[in-house]
Amino acid sequence: MLYYKMVKKMRELLQLFWIFFKIGMFTFGGGYAMIPMLKDILITKKGWITEDEMVEMLAIAESTPGPAAVNIATYIGYKRKKVLGSFFSTLGVVLPSFFIILIISFILKQFENNKYVKYAFVGINSAVAILIMSAGISLAKNIKTNVISFVIFITTLITYILVNVLNGSFSSIYYILIGGFLGLIYYTIVDKKTRNETDEKEVE
Repeated sequence: MLYYKMVKKMRELLQLFWIFFKIGMFTFGGGYAMIPMLKDILITKKGWITEDEMVEMLAIAESTPGPAAVNIATYIGYKRKKVLGSFFSTLGVVLPSFFIILIISFILKQFENNKYVKYAFVGINSAVAILIMSAGISLAKNIKTNVISFVIFITTLITYILVNVLNGSFSSIYYILIGGFLGLIYYTIVDKKTRNETDEKEVE
């Protein structure tokens, strides 16, 4: 009985490894570009997370240190199989990049001036831009709309445009911190008051 449990657990860990290995192998453009593939595998095919969990997972992955792709893999791995799951899923998503970069480092000098390679990267960059845009639209559809989310979105958008127009410097970490601060204020003051009023009505 113990043997079969161990075999089953190892299969599940290897499945995590293989899923994230494929994601790491065939996704160009980093964490945001892999969102469509993550959504297809984790939500549609496997049913491991919901749409809301996907949005929250991405917010956590982007707000914590390290590449979003690695953070996402670690999060899903831990959710499925705790520490060992985190290890296998993170290893799976990292290995393809490691080997590809290792190979490229040996041959890049020979091909960096090749016009066909340059044309190929132009095409890849365009495709990645579309994937990231698609991911942004998909996330926007799943965000819970209320006053605070709208205010944060508009404030961030205006700030981003002004910073770029004026050639200023404003780290992305500040957008995250300000958004978190405004969300905290809303939750502790406005939303709490609404929930208290709802509870009082239910009691009556």
